[in-house]
Amino acid sequence: MFYALIGEDAPGTLETRLAVRAEHLARLEALRDEGRLLLAGPMPAIDAPDPGPAGFAGSLVVAEFDSLASAERWLAEDPYARQGVFARTTVRPFRKVLP
Repeated sequence: MFYALIGEDAPGTLETRLAVRAEHLARLEALRDEGRLLLAGPMPAIDAPDPGPAGFAGSLVVAEFDSLASAERWLAEDPYARQGVFARTTVRPFRKVLP
């Protein structure tokens, strides 16, 4: 089943986010290579493709996991969660309808 994994950034964590980004992306690429990643990306803090120093409000990942608990574990082990970039995380079941 697909799950929507949402991480909301804590204030002032842009530098940390950038420092651990490569490790974060490697985990997403592993999901992609396993055919489990539907989509992933950051949510800019402002209405701009490149928010610059405004940074990001968080991240969204939609991927396939065996269970809700498995998706929650994956998110808890993400570098952004471990390094304090995310102030709060949420995991919800997701059902793809379109396209």
